[in-house]
Amino acid sequence: MDALSKILDDIHLNHSEYIYLKAQNNWAFQYHEQGTMIAYVIIQGQCLMHIQDAQVQLQAGDLILVPAGTNHFFTASEHTVYKDALEITPLFNQQLKKTIHVESDQLPAHEESFILAIRSHVDNIMAKPLFNALPQYLLTQHIMSSTAPEWLQIGLQFLAVEVNQIRPGRDKILDHLVSILFIECMRDHIAQLKDSQNWLNALTHPNLSNALAAIHSRPEFSWTVESLAEQCCMSRSKFANLFTQFIGETPLAYLQQHRLRLASQHLRQGQLSIQQIAHRVGYSSETAFSQSFKRHYELTPSQYRQQFQ
Repeated sequence: MDALSKILDDIHLNHSEYIYLKAQNNWAFQYHEQGTMIAYVIIQGQCLMHIQDAQVQLQAGDLILVPAGTNHFFTASEHTVYKDALEITPLFNQQLKKTIHVESDQLPAHEESFILAIRSHVDNIMAKPLFNALPQYLLTQHIMSSTAPEWLQIGLQFLAVEVNQIRPGRDKILDHLVSILFIECMRDHIAQLKDSQNWLNALTHPNLSNALAAIHSRPEFSWTVESLAEQCCMSRSKFANLFTQFIGETPLAYLQQHRLRLASQHLRQGQLSIQQIAHRVGYSSETAFSQSFKRHYELTPSQYRQQFQ
């Protein structure tokens, strides 16, 4: 499995949910739940998305993805008073499966907007390197035009069918469709990157991607700098320097961070003993694992697990 596929497998994208938003007049809505992935398809109208210090002008045919669910809000225009903005976060949990009306009596009136919002849950600890490397949002424009990428047209057609029909296996298909949209948005972003030395570019680097795939596929293996360099058909020193330039830390430091993130995932799932987890993430003893885990999380594995029981 290639590096990007394995990393996406690790983050466990699941439980995709959607709502339709029909917005009228001088409307506003907001979303507050970090650690989820959320995307919006502007089907009709235009609006502004506000995310931290940025304002993004959106119009019909735009797809905007917020990978880490950073707090944001939408308004009909830059003049909208958003202090009474509708909080849409709980609307996903209610699984209403219908159109939500977002209305306001505030003037001036604006063109009606129709927006599809899709949310997916992820393991935000496992996704931390990915979220840190991605921008706050990924924007793909003109997705409904004939010039849109074929993958996007097909994906949205499938999505339109699935969200409007209740058929067996629908939830699983929605998860796969959202995964495809996310992967393709990332591919487009990586292809446009000007800075070639970063974690995202390492995923597609002809040499470094082999090392990342090895680490994420076999974290229990006793990897050394030499053995990882062999995966890339490079000398030890050249590999170590190149890895550090792209990733921002040494190969063994990255390996340890990944092992501890993976251990935290196993502890939260609660299906394995601490000794089993230690061996599964590459530690020769439970004691060595517990000491390393506590240094990183400031909790013993047992204490960490108790938080999620």
